[in-house]
Amino acid sequence: MIVRDPPSSFQLFFVMQGSVVPKILGKIIGVALLSVIVLLIDRHVATLPHISIGAMGIFGVALSLFLGFRNNAAYDRWWEARKLWGSMIADIRNLGRHMCVFVGKGPDREHILSCAVAFAHLHRGFLRNTDVRADLIGWIGAEKADAMIARKNPADAALRSMADKIAKLIEQDAISGFGQLTVSQTLSSLALAQAGCERIVTTPLPFVYSLLVRRTTYLYCGLLPFALIESTGWFAPVFAAVVAYVFFGLQAVTNELELPFRNVQNGLPLDTMCRVIEISVCEALEKTPPASFTAANHVLT
Repeated sequence: MIVRDPPSSFQLFFVMQGSVVPKILGKIIGVALLSVIVLLIDRHVATLPHISIGAMGIFGVALSLFLGFRNNAAYDRWWEARKLWGSMIADIRNLGRHMCVFVGKGPDREHILSCAVAFAHLHRGFLRNTDVRADLIGWIGAEKADAMIARKNPADAALRSMADKIAKLIEQDAISGFGQLTVSQTLSSLALAQAGCERIVTTPLPFVYSLLVRRTTYLYCGLLPFALIESTGWFAPVFAAVVAYVFFGLQAVTNELELPFRNVQNGLPLDTMCRVIEISVCEALEKTPPASFTAANHVLT
């Protein structure tokens, strides 16, 4: 995720970090070259059909509405994913307080909270399809880490390990009835946040809708030079390039926001949020917390 102050008016046109321009530069140049070719043929070879600029304007408004709707849907996914991870951080902090109130100091509290950290890392590993074994060993040991990773749903295995330990404490009458209810609700909230993230990562925006918008964008940018050659003359390539930047740029932004867990510049900083969880658990266990992650070249991973 990009973390930086807003650039100045001059810098605004030269900032490439986090921009979609490198991804769509070829398309922008292609549309501009098409405009040049159309203009040259119309002026020096044969008169080409001219499209009404008003008709293209109506077409452009309709396309803008489709692109805006798709972009809003993608941002809603990104923001929901951030809220789900925020709720997980809050739930694990609450779990640390629950352990202080209902369990007290000792190995049982450390086991449960260590599994909570393992849950966060395992869930991050599932969402990004990355190996998180090294992050688990310091918290739950190599043997238990390998056992959880071997499961079909490793993060859920960490929740079950926490539930099993709490069940044993209940058998020993170490947790009151109210404490049992409170801790159980917190674990359920973690499971709901996990399921919400899984829903986002496994359910992209409908392909048929994305296909329609992409086809329409290419069609519009392909027809646009025929509407600009009469009204703008030799400025047609410039106007066509600007329109291509807007429409193809919106497509690229939507593609990034649609899958918010990918390890890209505009993705969610899952590594940083897992470190926030580690710090919270270390402080709950009265251990020395690790250092917070800071942005490297304005990017939090």
